[in-house]
This record gives sequence, structure tokens and C-alpha cells, in this order.
Amino acid sequence: MKFLLDLLLLLPLLIVCCLESFVKLFIPKRRKSVAGEIVLITGAGHGIGRLTAYEFAKLKSKLVLWDINKHGLEETAAKCKGLGAKVYTFVVDCSNREDIYSSAKKTTKAFLPAMMKNNHGHVVTVASAAGHISVPFLLAYCSSKFSAVGFHKALTDELAALQITGVKTTCLCPNFVNTGFIKNPSTSLGPALEPEEVVNRLMNGILTEQKMIFIPSSIAFLTILERILPERFLAVLKRKINIKFDAVIGYKMKAQ
Repeated sequence: MKFLLDLLLLLPLLIVCCLESFVKLFIPKRRKSVAGEIVLITGAGHGIGRLTAYEFAKLKSKLVLWDINKHGLEETAAKCKGLGAKVYTFVVDCSNREDIYSSAKKTTKAFLPAMMKNNHGHVVTVASAAGHISVPFLLAYCSSKFSAVGFHKALTDELAALQITGVKTTCLCPNFVNTGFIKNPSTSLGPALEPEEVVNRLMNGILTEQKMIFIPSSIAFLTILERILPERFLAVLKRKINIKFDAVIGYKMKAQ
């Protein structure tokens, strides 16, 4: 009973916060400067990581680029240097803990502990819409992305509990991206996203300090529906969304 009374007492605050959020929809968000900031990008040798490195290079950030693919990493670094950025590259296997620790010692700053001590920095987690809404025949992928989203949320709450306001967090959750990872993906939500579109939204989200970036925005609405709609109706809705791809043998067998 006490908890319900506490919730009722919060009702005026809820109304104020909703009105504040509505007003902010019509006020352009100020983009912060990242010139001179050290930016570590994993997976920088290809895809979204490479395009993100190019965008930060244009903004005159100092880049620390990691990738397991040395050739791809060198290509990215060359382009970034041509854009006027200072670049440091390390061939790193991000699935190998010792490789990560060894490479971290070579960078000019530590990661989160140093950010927390200085109350300054920005942690960006690249997840997926599959980190919020499960997809059949992508069990391992969805599990890893749910973990990434959970990491982002837990880190955000922990920084808030510690009153570390200068370390920002952002989580990227796009629909299928046309990178070749999954063959011929399609949904009724629209065609597969192009990497350039995703990176443009990501950069805007980082520079305006958005917590969660859904691409397309309709995915945010779907995550809400999944929490409030009956399970039977959700099953019908997911069939209407009609997720398809060719890369999984189990899916092909089901279709036959």
C-alpha cells in the first residue's frame, strides 16, 4: 500500500516530466565538440566502425583504431589521416581478453576507470534491435545483443548512482544493416539499412548525447508494445513484421 501511495505522490512529477519531454521535441539539441578528444573505435577496419572513424576524423578527434584485420585497419587509418586526424592503430582480437588488456596499456588513457576519475568521456555500445526484440533462428546473435543492451543500461544506472554526470552513454540499436553479415534480410518495417544512414544517426546521437538510438524509430514503439500486449497478439504481430533472411539453414527448412 505504501508503494502505491508513493507512486501517486509521483504523479505531478510525471506530468511535469512528460510536458518537458514534449517541449524538447521542438527544440534542436546542441551538438557537443569532440575536437581533440581521444576516440577508441573497435571493429574500425570495416563496416560501421570504419565509417564512424571517418566521421570522427572529420571532427578532428584523435583516433585509436582496433580491428583484427590488419589490412582493413590500415586502409581506414590512411583515409582518416588524409582527413587530418591523428591516428593510432592496433591489431586486436576483441574476443581475447589478454589481447585487449595488452593493447589498452599502449593507449594514452585507460578506459572507464580513468573516465570516471576525470568525470569525462562517452561510452558507445553498438547493439541491435535484436537486443530488444528476439528473432527466430538468431539465438546466439540475439543473446549477445541483449547482453550489450543490458551492459549499457546497467552502466548508465551505475554512473547515475555514483553521481558521475560527465561520463555519457549511448546505445545503438538498428534494424538489419546491409553489411553482408546476414544475407538478404527483409522485414515489413522497411528495407535493410545502409551503413552510411546508420552512422549518420549514430554520430548525431553521440554529439547530442542520446541514451538510446533506434533505427528506424518505430522499433522504440515496438519495444513498448512487447511489454504491454498479450502474448497471443504479439505472436500475430511478429508474423506481420515478417522477418526473413537466407543465412540460416533452419529458416530455409521451415520455409520449404
